[in-house]
Parts: sequence; C-alpha cells; structure tokens
Amino acid sequence: MKYIDLDGKSEAELIEMLKEKKIELFTLKAKSKTMQLTNTSELRVAKKDIAKINTALSAVRSK
Repeated sequence: MKYIDLDGKSEAELIEMLKEKKIELFTLKAKSKTMQLTNTSELRVAKKDIAKINTALSAVRSK
C-alpha cells in the first residue's frame, strides 16, 4: 500500500481500513507466537500500513 492510494479516501473509509489492518496485525502476531507464520516480513508491512493510514487520517482531520 502506498500513501497515494490513501490520499483521496474519506475519514470513515480510513477508519475502517485501520480496523482491518489492526485485526490483521493481531492475527499475524498470534501466528508468529504459535510458529505458524512463514513470512515474518508481513508483520513489518502491516505495521507500516497502519502508520500510513494514521498519517492519512491526521491529514484528513486537519483540513
């Protein structure tokens, strides 16, 4: 996901995306703890996506 993809979204859409990514991160962490996660870089990508969504949210809210 790139920031450009998030630029035109509304606040409600961004909040929904944030909830989905947080759930995804939770499941990835659970898989990591139980040794079921094969690609550990997915954790880093999920965290970065959450940060990008938070940045887009703050930009929308400041307008």
